[in-house]
Amino acid sequence: MDKRLIWLAVGSFTMSTVGFVFSSLLPSIAADTHTTVPMAGYLITVFSLSYAIGAPVLSALAGTADRRRVLTVAMLIFLAGNVVAATSVSFTTLLLAQILMGMASGLFAATAQATAVSLAGPEHRALAISVVVGGTTFAVALGAPLGALIATVWGWRGTFGTVALLALACATVLWLRLPRGLRGTKLTLRERFSIIGHAGIAPSLAVTFLYLAGGFIIISYLAPLAIEGAGLTKLALPGLLLAFGVGAVIGNLSSGYLADRLGATRMVVASLLATSVMVLSIALGLHFLPRELCGPLLIGIMLPWGIIGWAFPPAQASRIVGYAPEVAHLTLSLNASAMYLGIASGTAIGGRVLENAAPADLGFVAALFPLAALAVLFASLRSQRRLAAEMPAE
Repeated sequence: MDKRLIWLAVGSFTMSTVGFVFSSLLPSIAADTHTTVPMAGYLITVFSLSYAIGAPVLSALAGTADRRRVLTVAMLIFLAGNVVAATSVSFTTLLLAQILMGMASGLFAATAQATAVSLAGPEHRALAISVVVGGTTFAVALGAPLGALIATVWGWRGTFGTVALLALACATVLWLRLPRGLRGTKLTLRERFSIIGHAGIAPSLAVTFLYLAGGFIIISYLAPLAIEGAGLTKLALPGLLLAFGVGAVIGNLSSGYLADRLGATRMVVASLLATSVMVLSIALGLHFLPRELCGPLLIGIMLPWGIIGWAFPPAQASRIVGYAPEVAHLTLSLNASAMYLGIASGTAIGGRVLENAAPADLGFVAALFPLAALAVLFASLRSQRRLAAEMPAE
């Protein structure tokens, strides 16, 4: 394996950490900026929307530019966003910082995957992409709990400051280690989005969107859920995120093996069903268990939820690549955009739930989304079988 792929993964880790650590920072940010936790949740929404838009739009604008330069500039813009966030004195400034970071992250992710394939060669395409995407998984497993721990010591500004330092190191290494002359492929937005018309792609992207929306209705507001709903303290948040992150690594690593053995579609169906059960268990437990048992319930459920939740992305990516292997770089980029659109929507919906109900009610709303994703998936599979049956035999 080309060792330069590791630094692309570290870049993904750095940028993804910001997206996943926010669930533990929202109460502190809300208090310091004199706003509410649901309003602070818009910071996650703005970051995720900017990511979803930045990946295809900025990649199209970058065109055939040198990828080494594009990756370094994206990382430096991300660094600047973290510095602005760490030194911000208003909620509006924080929002602007999130836009900068989200757009830069989307551009970096799309370019990093294409660069990884160029460095590794077409015969190692899947491995190269998995290494880069693995940075996101470790952001969940390690970056988010570490960021939460830093926030308990130095405050949420310290978290952004630490991420900025890591971004500086990444930008320096990428500039020094990546080869010159790796050019991007010039594709218009129309060309990038035309793949959605391929059979199976649109419903698959809808499944991804619905799944992530449901998950982040809860994940984005884990802090109020743990503190107000389960009676835990702020000191428990890093531990909760760590347990979820360890589960995410286990789920991510085992999903590929199980998808090969059982089939990617079966893995996706199992993950959707199990996730519905998990979030419903959280909601029912917080509503009906004695207060002293709510905290242990939430702590105990984080590891298996992480395993189940992160078994979905690799299996779903495998399904999407299977529909059009020759343009995997485009379909995976669109899948990433669908993921972050789901995160943005889930965060916005969860905020509205918190404004009108108790944190424990988040699970009831969240459960509807993986169930809706199941309905979309089954309808798509029936449609594909019908079309296959109607095709004339050769």
